[in-house]
Amino acid sequence: MTTVLSAIALEKTYPPTSPGGLSLTLFRDLSIEVAAGEMVAIVGESGAGKSSLLHLLAALDKPTSGSISVAGTDVAHLTPKQAATYRNRDIGYVWQFHYLLPEFTAVENVAMPLLARGATRAEALAEAQTWLARVGLAARAENRSGELSGGEQQRLSIARALITRPKLLLADEPTGDLDNTTADKVFTLLQSLHREQNLAGVLVTHNLDFAARCDRTLRLREGRLISNP
Repeated sequence: MTTVLSAIALEKTYPPTSPGGLSLTLFRDLSIEVAAGEMVAIVGESGAGKSSLLHLLAALDKPTSGSISVAGTDVAHLTPKQAATYRNRDIGYVWQFHYLLPEFTAVENVAMPLLARGATRAEALAEAQTWLARVGLAARAENRSGELSGGEQQRLSIARALITRPKLLLADEPTGDLDNTTADKVFTLLQSLHREQNLAGVLVTHNLDFAARCDRTLRLREGRLISNP
C-alpha cells in the first residue's frame, strides 16, 4: 500500500502563558503512518491532544520539531499561503461542529472549496450537486443549513470535505453531536466514501465501537501514539 501520511518524531511545546510559568509539551517523539485506503482511529482521554494533532496534520499549526509528509508535501514548513493551498488540494476535514455558512444553500456550501480553487460557479455547483446526491441530500440542495437536521448537516459537511477529492481525510469527532442511530448512519457513510475514494484517513473519536470498525486504533497517551490494548 502507498503511504500517504508520514509524521515522524513530532514534538509540540507551548510556551508559558505568564511570566514564570511552565511550558507545556503536548507531544514528544510522536510518529504515525497511514496508507491509502486505510482508516486509523485515534482515541484517548479529553485533553490528550487529539484535535491538536489533527491541526498539525492539516497545517493549521506547526510542530516544534519533527516532520510531516502528506503525499510528498513537507507540511511542517509551509508558508501560510502554501498551507491554504495544501488544505484545499490534499486535505478533507470533517469537524464535530460543521461550520456551514448559514447564508448559503446546501449546494453552495458544498461548492465553496471548488470556488476557492478557482472553478467557475457553474462547474462548482454541478460537482456539488453530484456530491449531494452521493450523501443522500439531492432533494435538499436549495435549503439553507439551518433548515437541515443535525445528521443532514454532517452529511453536507462530508460532501464539502470530499468534493476536492483529497488524499487525506481528517475527521474530528464527526458523530459527537448526533444521537446513536444518526451517528451510526453518518459513520457508515463516511467509511463507505473513504473506501470508495481510497483515501488515507485519520478519525478522532470517543466512540470505541466506531474505532473498532477502523483498520487500526491508536491511543494518544502521554504525548505518544501507542497501539490500543
